[in-house]
Amino acid sequence: MGKITAFYLKYLHNCYAFCLVWAFVLNFAIETLARKGLGGFTFLFDSPVVFFYNVLLIFATLMLGTLFRRRIFFITVISLVWLAIGITNGIILTQRMTPFTVKDLSSITDGATLLTNYFTMTEIVLIGVAIVAGLAALIVMWLKLPKKKHIDWKKSVAAVILVLALTFGATAGLIKIGTLNTFFGNLAYAYDDYGVPYCFVNTWLNTGISKPSGYSEEAVKAIFDDDQYNEDGTMTLEQTDVDEDYPNVIFLQLESFVDPELFNNIELSEDPIPTFRKLMQEYSSGSLTVPACGAGTANTEFEVMTGLSVKFFGPGEYPFKSVLKEKTAESIAYDLKSMGFSTHAIHNHRALFYNRNEVFNNIGYDTFTSVEYMSDVARTPKNWAKDHILISQITDALDSTEERDYIYTISVQGHGKYPTEQVIQNPDITVTDAPSEETKWKYEYYVNQVHEMDQFVADLIETLQDYDEDIVLVMYGDHIPALDVTEDSYDAKDLYQTQYVVWSNFDMEKKDKDLTTYQLAAEVFDRLGIHTGTTIKYHQNTDYSDADYLNNLKMLGYDMLYGKYYIYGGQNPFRQTGMKMGVKSITIDEVVNINGKYYIKGKNFTEYSKVTLNGETLNTIYLGPNLLGLLEEVDPADASEMKVSQIDKSSKEIISTTE
Repeated sequence: MGKITAFYLKYLHNCYAFCLVWAFVLNFAIETLARKGLGGFTFLFDSPVVFFYNVLLIFATLMLGTLFRRRIFFITVISLVWLAIGITNGIILTQRMTPFTVKDLSSITDGATLLTNYFTMTEIVLIGVAIVAGLAALIVMWLKLPKKKHIDWKKSVAAVILVLALTFGATAGLIKIGTLNTFFGNLAYAYDDYGVPYCFVNTWLNTGISKPSGYSEEAVKAIFDDDQYNEDGTMTLEQTDVDEDYPNVIFLQLESFVDPELFNNIELSEDPIPTFRKLMQEYSSGSLTVPACGAGTANTEFEVMTGLSVKFFGPGEYPFKSVLKEKTAESIAYDLKSMGFSTHAIHNHRALFYNRNEVFNNIGYDTFTSVEYMSDVARTPKNWAKDHILISQITDALDSTEERDYIYTISVQGHGKYPTEQVIQNPDITVTDAPSEETKWKYEYYVNQVHEMDQFVADLIETLQDYDEDIVLVMYGDHIPALDVTEDSYDAKDLYQTQYVVWSNFDMEKKDKDLTTYQLAAEVFDRLGIHTGTTIKYHQNTDYSDADYLNNLKMLGYDMLYGKYYIYGGQNPFRQTGMKMGVKSITIDEVVNINGKYYIKGKNFTEYSKVTLNGETLNTIYLGPNLLGLLEEVDPADASEMKVSQIDKSSKEIISTTE
């Protein structure tokens, strides 16, 4: 112990030296948490330059603490922030394949609603206790830790400026020589290659679509030929109302759905997806490159709906959480609306998740049916809604209008976390061989959910086959499951590959082609003779192998979302649709008082329906789709003012209310 004390007094008693050594320790801990086993040692010895660059980055932030009289307290707080990032990243990587980013902080309320899907109540309580204990410790430290009586401001400020300058210089230099990168084609790989601190900071500073070099009206207008513009020289959508000439169009995005036979680390008792496999053999199909890996459903939606790549945005960014929450923008929903289609979104999960209840109103949807507007929803053992409920929701949307319908459906059944113990007794599909017992149970749970999803697809197609209108159904997986999949264990090009198939209840030529999600809608529409929409026209008229293909697409995206709207003649032409929640209207027919108890009779109530009075939610019992019971007293004079609202069970927020 004496030697340690002597070493500290000789070398670390100086605050700057201590911060440098402590930065090394923090970085080693953070990188070890991000990697399995002794990953911190592996990163240190395999990539020493990058490792010590991240040490420098942490050191620069710790140095800021030396500018305060309570320097021990502030250095401790900064250290705790870094440790929190490392611990959170480590925990997240045990649940999904995408690391922790600053954008996850904007999803913190969504994440909180899913805690019970990922952690036991005991684990949640322990996490809460740890947070409370940490906050209490900080209060004690503020009160008890000593304050420095005198600060040599010239020395301290000079030291901080020197370290910050060195950090910025090192960053620029390492980026210039290619040791670091500012574009993360694969976020998980980037964290492994460039380190957690650098990548996490990058997800904070690098957001939106950066202004392309040479951006101007001339450059934007040069992307298209003159004959591709409207008569006014813009891409503004023109109302044509020609929907009767085209089929109904349904996109079905299947949660974590991939071909399980591509996992070469397990063996299965039988094929879990016979329906989807047969469809791929008989209808247009191929591999689909998606923007997400193990998580990030909303970014797959974004690419399909807009024809833009999320790679143009900051690493780890969700446009649903940023730009599309703030403004309207063109999507295939607006494109098809201009042709007379009615536009619907369906999702058997929460309306508020990824801000869909706001975003879909900004990108052209007439209706959005979330789980709060569905009744008698069956659940998986991990409490996700099963997908079979989507069949009735899709047919309700089709039957709700006289016009042709565009329906974007998002499933949720295949979602993780996948249990490491057996939870399905007598499963249809068994894992007959796996590297470990935990792997066996995780994959067995997953493949049985996928098997049920495959059966759902079969039942959906049987329902749509004899529908009295033409229908095209585009089905695909949104990303691979969060199952610790590696490129060695997945027999596809990379971890960003799922599969798609285009089914129809009328004859269409089979054309197999590997696509990206931002190309998918344009390819399908081209086969249907639909050529409306800015990115639709771009993809349909551009060779994907052209050197400027992605550069011009990025310039279009910047102009459409962040720029001066040159492509639309200088202003954003899109207005919110006034989207209705749910295809079926929830109505109150009468309020009945029986022996002092109030009952509300009406139509289309669900388990999420609650009686509200002046915006306040009242204690309500769901008695059926036509009847609610009130479990508290109200003034008879107020009874006529009662309404029915759909309530988000997690946040208790009112989603919509009867008129």
